[in-house]
Amino acid sequence: MAKMTLEQLRKLREDKKQDLTRREVEGKEIQIIVGMGTCGIAAGAKQTFDEIVKAVDEYGLGADVIIRQTGCMGLCYVEPTVEVVMPGMPTVIYGKMTQETAKELVRKHLVEKSLLENHIFDRPAADIVKK
Repeated sequence: MAKMTLEQLRKLREDKKQDLTRREVEGKEIQIIVGMGTCGIAAGAKQTFDEIVKAVDEYGLGADVIIRQTGCMGLCYVEPTVEVVMPGMPTVIYGKMTQETAKELVRKHLVEKSLLENHIFDRPAADIVKK
């Protein structure tokens, strides 16, 4: 293994700190849950997941957002699916996500606090949402 310079070591340390911060769940209220069942993976959920992680980092939201994987969400016809749980906004499941729409999801939903109306495939009924 080649020797690393001090600058390379510092960069490695910073990268690992960011990885650890991203994995922390304590104190984070925003969740992004990507459906990674077999059908989701076949439809491109891994690429969608990676793009969400990248976009969250680009917007500097890594300390506020939990990004996790789950199995099948039961919406196989609109895979890949992504559920977003965020205080002050309805819980929403987005479908037919791509790398491009994943980036748009982070910008619109998390930063601008508006919904991606054309990708919503499930949300709680208005009469059961707590106010």
